[in-house]
Amino acid sequence: MELYDGRPDSVEGRLPREVRTYDYLDRLDISYQRTDHEPADNMEACYEIDKVLGVVICKNLFLCNRQKTNFYLLMMPGEKKFKTKELSSQINSARLSFADAEDMLRFLDIEPGAVSIMGLMNDRNREVQLLIDEDVLKDEYVGCHPCVCTSSLKLRTKDVMEKFLPATGHVAKVVHLVGED
Repeated sequence: MELYDGRPDSVEGRLPREVRTYDYLDRLDISYQRTDHEPADNMEACYEIDKVLGVVICKNLFLCNRQKTNFYLLMMPGEKKFKTKELSSQINSARLSFADAEDMLRFLDIEPGAVSIMGLMNDRNREVQLLIDEDVLKDEYVGCHPCVCTSSLKLRTKDVMEKFLPATGHVAKVVHLVGED
């Protein structure tokens, strides 16, 4: 794996959702670094990607309430454990669960394994509430996928919060997750 500045020189063979991500970031004048890789299907592969990027890629979870009327994208540090009860009380939503792949595709134009804050650019009706664990905001950089699981990005947290999110019309709700047993 190599680290590159910005978009690939050629977009041949890349999915349209990935190319749209680069176009969106470039339009917003957000600089980023990128690495291409095989899909990361275990923690060892994730650690290798993290080393190349020099940042820990966030754990991104796509959640919904039991009635499937409220959808949430949760960004949290990869090493924290997710506890439904801990989050439910902070957002006043009982019975949180993982949302279906169909809903992920419908709202974020992302498939399982590639969940990312970048998908919010596709949620034009703002039907997904962004939840960010406070510890994510403490880091200068954030790591995420460009809507595909075969590339990863390193962006300034400040650019994500002050440029990307306002452009998508989403407002983040900051949550506090302990994530301990």
